[in-house]
Amino acid sequence: MKLSEFKFDLPQSLISLYPPDRGEARLMVVDRKTKQIEHKKFSDLLSYFGEGDVMVLNNTKVFPARLYGQKEKTGAKIEVFLLRELNREMRLWDVLVDPARKIRVGNKLYFGDSDLVAEVIDNTTSRGRTIRFLYDGNHEDLMKMVDELGETPLPREIRRETEDADRERYQTIYAEHVGAVAAPTAGSHLTKVLMKRMEIKGIKFAPVTLHVGLGTFRQVDVEDLTKHKTDSENYFIREDSAAIVNSAMDQGRKICAIGTTSMKALESSVSANNRLKAVEGWTDKFIFPQYDFKIVDALVTNFHLPESVLLMMSTAFGGYDLVMEAYEIAIREKYRFFSYGDAMLIV
Repeated sequence: MKLSEFKFDLPQSLISLYPPDRGEARLMVVDRKTKQIEHKKFSDLLSYFGEGDVMVLNNTKVFPARLYGQKEKTGAKIEVFLLRELNREMRLWDVLVDPARKIRVGNKLYFGDSDLVAEVIDNTTSRGRTIRFLYDGNHEDLMKMVDELGETPLPREIRRETEDADRERYQTIYAEHVGAVAAPTAGSHLTKVLMKRMEIKGIKFAPVTLHVGLGTFRQVDVEDLTKHKTDSENYFIREDSAAIVNSAMDQGRKICAIGTTSMKALESSVSANNRLKAVEGWTDKFIFPQYDFKIVDALVTNFHLPESVLLMMSTAFGGYDLVMEAYEIAIREKYRFFSYGDAMLIV
């Protein structure tokens, strides 16, 4: 397929600046078999699943990856966006810097009045750098300092200043493993009450971990989608989660991915007999139409931006024509889009 096929006019006013209360989002339900589109509340999700069905949750945890430092000598303000840790012992990180033209190899960056200093040791892309933190404490102390100095990494498309409340809200209630620089936002709609009701109904949970990177939002710049390369993201699936999913598949139960990142993790680790394998590694899987899904029967996801890889993944699962029709309806009905927006269930 072509990139231009995923272009549509999205009013800026529909990109939600603040999240709905947890569990209070609208839910559009798209049925792939009947082609019906219904308008529900997120709490209605419960009625589409029954005993033995499985919800796959991405339990990655977002850390405050956006830091602001001052350049040595000039004092120029530089944004340093932590992408991923490259070497824990050497304190090497892959980062993006802005404005990049001011940052060269050998420059040192200071972060406020703290003891944290970083040295730029390599150029990776036009905005990318490798930095080494010059810090005497252990890893836990370093990450505690990053947590204190950093800012919640809201995507730029949410055009407002970050607020204290974002630390809690740009996160799922089951976030556990620190490592994401973007939230698996479909899961942020789940509440303790709704999850308890699912548990009582006999629905099972299978946590996986995929540390969401900025590649999730990176602009696709090739018309031919077969030529697009996505950034690798670290993920792992434990034996017990794989067993829960495989047992449910053997019994003919439904597997629902809560979010495209959960779905990406599942579809990145499929065995020769189309079952889920336990794994720890990296995935650069790019899912777009036409794709043959091996694990997932249902998907909960937010409404995505035009030409985004997440929209492409949603249409691959729900069917291009049906999902694009749903997006037209969503715009007409003023659903809220993007990370802090409303949700869609594709069954």
